[in-house]
Amino acid sequence: QVQLVESGGGLVLPGGSLRLSCAASGRTFSSYVMGWFRQAPGKEREFVATIAWSGGRTYYADSVKGRFTISRDNAKNTVYLEMNSLKPEDTAVYYCAATLGITIRTTRNDYSYWGQGTQVTVSS
Repeated sequence: QVQLVESGGGLVLPGGSLRLSCAASGRTFSSYVMGWFRQAPGKEREFVATIAWSGGRTYYADSVKGRFTISRDNAKNTVYLEMNSLKPEDTAVYYCAATLGITIRTTRNDYSYWGQGTQVTVSS
């Protein structure tokens, strides 16, 4: 069982930056593939980024590639999402997700554990 708690959301101007964090409980954090998803009002939850257990492999949605960076610190049981050059269309609730395994995952149904989400609003 893994519990995930996101933090770092907020209101930011277009072009600004935010860093989201996701703290995980448990002693086997390094056994989990981690992902970030987001859900805007009236839309389906969509994949944003994923990172393998070792941090050696990452994958991004086309919409955020080159602007967002996912990373993890297994010693701190934490995964991060660095978001730069933010756009109004990035406004959403951002969710951290985890699943046992090695290979990166991009599909919502592949993940077993979810955080409660953190709101990111990009607006002038």
